[in-house]
Amino acid sequence: MQSSPQKREAGADPGGHSRRRFLGFVVAASTLTVAAYLGEAAVAPAKAAAATSGPVPSAPGQAEIYDLNDMLTHAALPTANLITIRIDSDGTASLQLPRTEVGQGITTSSAMLIADELDLPLDRVKVTLADARPELLFNQLTGGSNTTISTFTPIRVAAAVARRRLLEAAALELGEVIDTLTAKAGVITSATGRTLTYGELAEKATAVATSEVSVTLKKSSEFAVIGTARHRIDALDAVTGTKTFAMDVRVPGALPTMVCRPPTINGTVRSVRNLDAVRVMPDITHVVQIPTGVAVRGRTFGQCIDAIRALDVDWGPGTAEGAFDATVADELKRAELPLAVPSLPLLTKAVDTRFTFHFASNGALETNCAVADVRDDSAEIWASLKSPIVAQEQIALQLGLPTTAVKVHVTQGGGSFGRKLFPDAAVEAAEVSRAVGKPVKLMWHRTDDFRQGRTHPMSTSRVRATYSLGEVLTYEQRHTSVATDFGHGLGEIITAEAAQLPVGDLTFSETVFLLSQQSPYHFGATTQLLSETDKSFNTGAMRNVYSPNVRCAQELIVDELANRMGKDAVAFRRTHLKDERARAVLDKVAEVGRWGRAMPSGTAQGIAIHPEYHSFVAVLAEIDCRPQTTGRQIHSAYTGPRVTKVVCAVDVGLAVNPRGLEAQMMGGIMDGIALTLTSGLHLKDGHFLESSWDNYFYTRQWNTPPELEIVVMPPTTGTPGGAGELAVAGAMAAVACAYGRATGTMPTSFPVNHREPLSFTPLPTTPPVPAPPTDGLAHAY
Repeated sequence: MQSSPQKREAGADPGGHSRRRFLGFVVAASTLTVAAYLGEAAVAPAKAAAATSGPVPSAPGQAEIYDLNDMLTHAALPTANLITIRIDSDGTASLQLPRTEVGQGITTSSAMLIADELDLPLDRVKVTLADARPELLFNQLTGGSNTTISTFTPIRVAAAVARRRLLEAAALELGEVIDTLTAKAGVITSATGRTLTYGELAEKATAVATSEVSVTLKKSSEFAVIGTARHRIDALDAVTGTKTFAMDVRVPGALPTMVCRPPTINGTVRSVRNLDAVRVMPDITHVVQIPTGVAVRGRTFGQCIDAIRALDVDWGPGTAEGAFDATVADELKRAELPLAVPSLPLLTKAVDTRFTFHFASNGALETNCAVADVRDDSAEIWASLKSPIVAQEQIALQLGLPTTAVKVHVTQGGGSFGRKLFPDAAVEAAEVSRAVGKPVKLMWHRTDDFRQGRTHPMSTSRVRATYSLGEVLTYEQRHTSVATDFGHGLGEIITAEAAQLPVGDLTFSETVFLLSQQSPYHFGATTQLLSETDKSFNTGAMRNVYSPNVRCAQELIVDELANRMGKDAVAFRRTHLKDERARAVLDKVAEVGRWGRAMPSGTAQGIAIHPEYHSFVAVLAEIDCRPQTTGRQIHSAYTGPRVTKVVCAVDVGLAVNPRGLEAQMMGGIMDGIALTLTSGLHLKDGHFLESSWDNYFYTRQWNTPPELEIVVMPPTTGTPGGAGELAVAGAMAAVACAYGRATGTMPTSFPVNHREPLSFTPLPTTPPVPAPPTDGLAHAY
C-alpha cells in the first residue's frame, strides 16, 4: 500500500479540506505499504516581518520571503509519493529514508514522525537509508538543514494512511464500526476489548490495486512522540562499534586501496619512476595511475601506506601553483563589488571594515571512503553520499554504463559538514576497480583530506554602515569569495552539470547566497551581495556555507555601531531586530547568561543573533583572553584564548526531537568556536600546510567551554525549521564579539590564530602521507 499526501489549504480548496487534511494512496503490495505525495506546496513561504516604529526600516530580503529551504522543499514535493512506509508481519514499520545520516540524527527524527502518527512504539520503527533512486529527482539531496522540513509532512501522511488502513482492516476482521476502534502502541482494540496487532493485520490491510485515500493528521496537541526528548535510535550501535560505515561493508575480494596524491593542489602525474619496484612490494596487488594520482591496492591499509611512501612520482603542476594566502587575499580585493552609498562625512558617520576569513577544512571524523565493485557490464558502490543520484549518474558516465547498471548503496557516515555532498571517493573507487578488474575498499588518508580535499573557500567581507543622529541609515555588505563548487547541484545530474558551466557556477552561487543570507536588523537601505573568483581550488559548501562569515562580520559591525552610539549591545540589537522570535531568543540568552555582569579585565561577554531557514538562534559567549589562559602549555597543542561559557537559545518553530536539537546546537557551537579562534588552513606555494588534527586546531577538550547551556524555546509554529547548521554562524559571531570586547580590538582576520610564525612544523608534501606512528602512547593525553 502506498499513500501520497496532497495538502489543500483551508479556504482555497473547493472540497473543503482542512489544513490537516491530505490525500494519499494505498499501493498494491504483498504487505501493507504506503507512501506520501504532495501535489501542492506543503510549506508556506516565509513572511517578512512588518516594520515597526523606531529604527529606519529595511525592505525584506529575498531569504525573508522565500529561502533556499523553501526551494529545496518545493523541489522535493512532486516525488514525495515515491517515499514509502511498509508494515511487516512482525508489527514493525520500515522506511527507506532518501537522505543520508551522517550523525545529525535524522533517522531518529524520521522514526519519531512515523511512531507518533502511526501510534507505534519508537523501537518498532526501522529506518534505513535508501539506495540512489534517480526517479526521486530533487528528493534525495541531504543539505541546507532541509531533511526534517521537507519530510515532515510526507512521512506523517504516509504513516497516517497506514494507520487508517489498519483500522479499516481491523473493523472488517472484528465486525466492528471503525469509529469504535482505538489504536495504541501497535495494537487495535475494539469497544468490547478484542485486540489485533498491526502485525496480524499487515497482510489483511494490503491492496490489490493502488487507491487514493484521505487522511487527517494529528493536531500538535495530540503529539505523544513529536516534541519529546528521545535518545537516538542508533546510539547503542554507535557506542558499541556495531554501526556500519563504508569501511565496515564486507564485499568479497574488496581489498584496501589508497591513492598517492600530488604535492600541490590538483597536480598531475607525469610518470612513475619505480612502478615495477613498488608492484612487487609485500602484499601489494596492484599499482595503477588514475586522474587524481597513483592508486595502490594491497592486503592492508598499512601496506598501502608503505607503498605510497615508496612511490617515486614525477608530478606535473597543479591548479594553484604559486598561490599563497596573501596572493589570494589580493585577488579577492580586486574582485570585490563596489559599495553603492557614497561617503558623506559632513552628513553621516560610517563604520567601514573589511574582514578576512581563511580557508577551512570540513574535518569530518570519517575521511572520504568508498567500496566499489566494477564489472564489464555493471558497477556496485557503497559510500556515505549526500547526493547519491549525482554520484550514480557521474559514475555511469565515467564508466560508459547506463545508469540502471550502476547500483549505489548509501551507508551511514561519520560526519560530513558538507563534505559528503561530493562523491569524490566513490568516483575514485570506481575508477580504480575498473582499472584493476577487482573490487576495492578505498580510503583517503587524513592528510589527503586536509591537503587535497574540499575546503571552505577563503573569503572577505567588506561592510559599511552609515549612521546619523542615533539611527543606522544604510548597511552594505560585499562578500567576496574564492569560487564555491556547487557541482552536486540540487541532487541530480542536470543542475549538477549546470553548476559546472562557466557562467552557471557563479549563477548557482549567487542564487544560494541570495536565498540563504538575510539581515535580521532594520538598518535602513540594506544590501548584501556576493562576488566569487578563482576556480583553482577544491571547494565545497562547508556547514552553513556563507552564513558563518557573513554573520560574523555583521555582528561585529553591530557591536561597533552600538559602541559608537553609546548603546548597550543587547539593547541596541533588540531595538533594531525585525522579528519577535529573534527578540525572544536574544532576551533568553541575555537573561540566562546574565548579560552585562561584572567580569575581570581580559575577559568579556559577546552576543549574536542568527536567523536562517525559518529558525532563530541567539548565542552568548564568555571568553578569557588573559595571559595565564592564552599561555597555557599542553603537549603538542595550541591553546590560546578559551571560551569559558556559552548559552544558546534556539527556536526552530517545532522541535521534533529536542534532545537531538540540543546535540546539533552543541556541535555547531564547537564549530563556531573553532572557526573564530583556531581552525584554518595556511596556503603556501599551491598547497596547504595543515595535514591532520594535530595541526588543524579544531576545538579540543582544553578549549571547550566548561559551562554550556542550551535552551530550546517552546514551539512557536506548527512545523519544524532548519537546525543542522543554525548554531555555527551564531556561535562564531558571538565568540568574535566576545574576543573584541575582551581585547579591546575588533578582530578582522579569522581564525585569530592564523599568523606567522606557525605554531607547528608542517609535514613534507613528498611523500604525501606520513609513516604510521610507532610511539602513539607518547602522544596520549
